[in-house]
Amino acid sequence: MHWKFEANRPVYLQIKEQFRSAVLAGLYPPGSRIPSVRELAVTAKVNPNTMQRAMAELEQEGLLVGGGTLGKFVTEEQSIVDNLRQKAVADAVAAAAAHFRELGLSMEEAATLLTQQKEV
Repeated sequence: MHWKFEANRPVYLQIKEQFRSAVLAGLYPPGSRIPSVRELAVTAKVNPNTMQRAMAELEQEGLLVGGGTLGKFVTEEQSIVDNLRQKAVADAVAAAAAHFRELGLSMEEAATLLTQQKEV
């Protein structure tokens, strides 16, 4: 996983967002074991306590489940993953729509531009 952080926001929130996105994109499929907090902290170049805070919050969300001494796993409950994906898509659409409006585009113009966009 490639970690990228902005200086103007708490790192643990950015870790949560990036890890959630990785799960929703299928990098960590349901039921898969995730690397240890220490391993993740080393790859992200952050303090293990920062990584632990992010992982604990993802566990509270239900996206991760603790496996005791076996570590943490991505939930196998597909409904949790589906709900989080739907929320992420809704948030992205709302942000894009707001940005299009700031640029003076109507939603019809934005929709036309989006349908013309080639896949990357």
